[in-house]
Amino acid sequence: MHDIKTLDDKGIPGGYVASSVFVEASEAQAQSLGFEPGVVYVPHPIQDRTDDEMRALADQAFEQVLALIERA
Repeated sequence: MHDIKTLDDKGIPGGYVASSVFVEASEAQAQSLGFEPGVVYVPHPIQDRTDDEMRALADQAFEQVLALIERA
């Protein structure tokens, strides 16, 4: 999140993708940094998914991810 904040501070749009289990931790870190990052949450878990399942998750999140970098 520090990297995304640094980019945001420089006016470079961005965000990150995380699995849904990290919502609470992500919000806590953002609050401690005084920052509202762009974030896309995908269903958890990730590590046990097949390549096809990962492609499907990426396809589902694509428009949201694109919106993160278009919000300048």
